[in-house]
Amino acid sequence: MAAIHLSFFILLLPLAFPSAFSYETNPQPKKTQVVIEGMVYCQSCDNYGPWSLSKAKPIASAKVSVICKNQRGQVSYYKASETDGNGYFFAELQGFEMSHLLLDHPLQSCVVKLVESPLEGCNVLSNINYGLYGSPLRYENKRFYRKDYDVVIYAAGPLAFRPAHCDAPTNHY
Repeated sequence: MAAIHLSFFILLLPLAFPSAFSYETNPQPKKTQVVIEGMVYCQSCDNYGPWSLSKAKPIASAKVSVICKNQRGQVSYYKASETDGNGYFFAELQGFEMSHLLLDHPLQSCVVKLVESPLEGCNVLSNINYGLYGSPLRYENKRFYRKDYDVVIYAAGPLAFRPAHCDAPTNHY
């Protein structure tokens, strides 16, 4: 008889203290914040032509754009970002959403393009790492875990502007 009372008591315990015995049957997934980072340089006249960034200098206050397109090819996200004093940009994609987990994923749908250089002597767009048409992103295992959300960082570039006028190289034979 005591066993019946004990089992009855155990069954009623969650009803008496619901917060102590709550089980979340449908946990909410954590939000993921998407960030894109990269560098913007001024390509040296010594390396004009190829995609070499040897002797390149970082450009502060250069502007780049992040453009994401959905599976239908429509622009689903756009953000302009500016480099810091070291030529580095860190673009947080606030409000970025995916309607299709694979096709709208940032690695598939987003690119970074050059927009503007503040340097008069180095403001011609170059196609280094596809800066003209859109530099694809890559994942370099950068991720931060927060209590309420995760941060995933993708990389683009490096991208570069070039000087408008470079002297023709002189060959000494």
